[in-house]
This record gives sequence, structure tokens and C-alpha cells, in this order.
Amino acid sequence: MSKINRGNFFEDFILNQEIVHPLPRTISDGDVSLYIALTGSRFALHVSDPFAKALGYEKKPLDDLLAFHLIFGKSVQDISLNAIANLGYAEVCFKSPVFVGDTVLMKSRVIGLKENSNGKSGVVYVHSIGYNQHLQEVLNLKRWVMVHKRNPNVCSGISIVAQMAKTTPISKEIRIPKIAKFDSQMSGGRYFFEDYEVGERLDHPEGITVDESDHTMATKLYQNNAKVHFDAFMMQTTPMGKRLMYGGHVISIARTLSFNGLQNAMWIYAINAGTHVNPTYGGDTIYAYSQILEKIECERDDIGLLRIRTIGLKNIQPKDIQNPKGEDGKYLPHVVLDLDYTVVIPKKLL
Repeated sequence: MSKINRGNFFEDFILNQEIVHPLPRTISDGDVSLYIALTGSRFALHVSDPFAKALGYEKKPLDDLLAFHLIFGKSVQDISLNAIANLGYAEVCFKSPVFVGDTVLMKSRVIGLKENSNGKSGVVYVHSIGYNQHLQEVLNLKRWVMVHKRNPNVCSGISIVAQMAKTTPISKEIRIPKIAKFDSQMSGGRYFFEDYEVGERLDHPEGITVDESDHTMATKLYQNNAKVHFDAFMMQTTPMGKRLMYGGHVISIARTLSFNGLQNAMWIYAINAGTHVNPTYGGDTIYAYSQILEKIECERDDIGLLRIRTIGLKNIQPKDIQNPKGEDGKYLPHVVLDLDYTVVIPKKLL
């Protein structure tokens, strides 16, 4: 019997299958520093202990997306080691903050299976939950991934597509300390919940070129061992011809770029839907623009929520694109990310 783990192929998944993912991860300060080096993330809450303490935390929490990647990476060995592409996310909710010293782990359940008509692959839908060392839920998400079949000549015809909510439900309890004082000079932004308007578009001016070494190192940091991100020799034989950048890293870069205009939106409450619409490769330059879709009041007078759509672009600046889709309804080739997410932002304090 082989001792080598070849990963699961489409045929290996069973509807309602429960998977406990191996390799729990204890998070270190080094993880945080490397993430900043690879993404340029600079939201004050996640880089400054004094700033975080002033907002009621014992110390700075992890950037929500770093927590996402580190927990998400646990599932790759079982779900997407043989993936062609990670297709999207829905109902992603950041339930509780994660801190340096926490140990995270993940469990998943298969909620849908759809064999592709070409017979070579299928889409696997999973519901995954991340926990800390106290078994407190810190992340809840659904995603779907296209996975190779082991035997393209055998077709099952299975077609059970998981249903996803359009937006992640907003809980009455938002686990953010009550904000009594907010230092906008230290946060780098002077705009609050009241200053944004539904329909407003923010063209984030900076671009970030992601080198091959950047996205490879980042994906190693996340312990995401999907072959499409690492095996250049294997990828030479595919239609793409080279390694794919992990889509989650594209999200992190777009989030970094959104800082200019959304400096005070330091908490990601949820990802409502996310689609990687075109591949991204090492050497591409990522730009982004954001639109305010909705302003959401919650049962607190110190914070509000903004539902935002951020469009990630490669090798084209926001000023040169008005709509991510063409007249045929298809995404333009320079569009790499369509992310619908909800952030928490302070209100103006009297």
C-alpha cells in the first residue's frame, strides 16, 4: 500500500462527507511580519499594539485575510491539492479575532458535487469552519473548486450544486470592542461611516507588481500546497503554460490597495461573494477600484458596516475601465477579481 498522499480527485468526494483537516497552526509574529512584507498591508489595527489597545483589544489582532489564508491553507491537502482552479467563495464570516499565539485548525463538509460536461473534472462545494485552540469558531466559509478527475472515461453524471446566500447574514453580535476614542491621525484616514455614499466609486491609485517569488513565498506562508501554484514544470503542459497565483493572495493585494480611500475600514466582517474571473501570474501588476454597494446600520452607535464591491485588475489602471464586463456580459480579460464584502468602519464620535 502506498504511503504517498496523492490528494483527492473528484471521484473521491462524497456528498455530506466530513473532513477534519490535519496540521493545526500556531501563529507567530514572524507570520505577521512576512505577510506585511509580501502584501504591504498597512491597516493600523493590525500593525500597532498601542492603537489596538486604544480600541479595547489586549493586543493587535491578525489581519483578517492573513487569518483566512492560514486557516484556509489547512483544507488544501484534502480539498484542492488536485485543483485546476479555486472558483469562488460565499458566506464567509470572520466570527472572532485571531491573535499571535493562537492555534488554528479547520473542518469541512462536502455540500455539493457537479461533474463537468467534458468528463475531465468536476466542481466540489465545501462548507468549512475554522477554530482556535479553545474550539471557538473564528472563520466560517463556503467555497467551490474545480478538481481533476482520476478517470476521465468514467462519468457519474452527478450534478448537485450547493445553494449560496447572496450576502452573508449580519449577526446582532459583532465581536469588536466598544469604541470610545478613535485616533484618525494614527489610522491615516479621516473618513468615517457617515462620509460614504451608496454608489460612490473609489479608484485606488497605486498598483502592486507581484513577482514570481512574492506569490510563491506567500503561498508557502499559508501552507497552501496546491500544485498549480508551485510546479512550474507540470504547468508547462497546461493551457496556461505557467504557475497560477493563488487567488486569495490576489484578494490580499486588492485589499492592500483599497487602504487608500478606506483607511478606517480595518475590520472585514464578511465576504459575501468572491470570484476569480481570470488567472493572475507572476509579473502582473494589480490595481483595484471599489464601489460602495450598501450602508448598513447595526445595533451600535459607534460603528457601521459598508458593503463594498472591489474589482481587481491586472495590467490596467482603474481610470481606464468603467465596467468589469463587456457588452456580452462576460468579464473583460484584464479583470481578475470581483469581490463583494462587508467591512466595519467607525462612526464619527461626538
